Amino acid sequence: MKDPRTHALRDSHQDIETARHIPDTPQTRSPSYRLAFADPEFLCRDELRPVRLQLELLKPEMAMNEAGVKSTVVLFGGARIPAPEAVGQARVPGLAALAKYYDEARRFAQIVTRHSREHCGGRDFVICTGGGPGVMEAGNRGAADEGGLSVGLNIVLPHEQAPNAYVTPELSFNFHYFAIRKMHFLMRARAVAVFPGGFGTLDEMFESLTLIQTGRMRPVPFLLFGRAFWDSVVNWQALAEAGTISAEDLDLIRFVETAEEAAELVLRSVGDAVER
Repeated sequence: MKDPRTHALRDSHQDIETARHIPDTPQTRSPSYRLAFADPEFLCRDELRPVRLQLELLKPEMAMNEAGVKSTVVLFGGARIPAPEAVGQARVPGLAALAKYYDEARRFAQIVTRHSREHCGGRDFVICTGGGPGVMEAGNRGAADEGGLSVGLNIVLPHEQAPNAYVTPELSFNFHYFAIRKMHFLMRARAVAVFPGGFGTLDEMFESLTLIQTGRMRPVPFLLFGRAFWDSVVNWQALAEAGTISAEDLDLIRFVETAEEAAELVLRSVGDAVER
């Protein structure tokens, strides 16, 4: 096996293994004797927050580089939106009415992933979601339907949380910091598709729009599925009329109703055509 090191110094893994076989003494049992990088209690101290932030930035970035992921298409949307086959289990009638967006998200991911595999080696336009249930599952599921890669950026929440079964395992990540997670959503984004959702979806949508509006992120196709839903949630025109945004800021978003319409806009934006 080829030695992955680029230097001649002893490997850290070797020292971790060696440290497991040292004599058991009061000195070696002391937390101070643990190797700093192999000491979870030390790494979780408040003073180490800058290091943890850096680790959460680096780990997914390195993994995506190693997998050859060049660009992504990001799907934001509600975790509570049921798959059509699970509509009968929806406790809130409104959620059953939104189940159609699960199908749209899945089909949108299928079209984009098919194009990615046929024209981009499967490494551009890689579907990226929050890795959870609902719309996120639909996006990863659509990519899996086409045999493509997909990214899942999960986060530890107080209630039970686990990645959906369709995320590419090597591209399934878990986060502590919301801010770093949102950075990863946008660092490779060639397009953003936003489906109906709750607070989390609104947070992701408005932060992304703010970055584009202020020039902190290059403009990308920014698609909102379901105009009736979004117009009932946000009075976009009132923001412009009040002067809190400019009228031109409304041009940053496009409303779409179907997966085919959305995919055509995304792929046309880079000079490609949807393979029908």
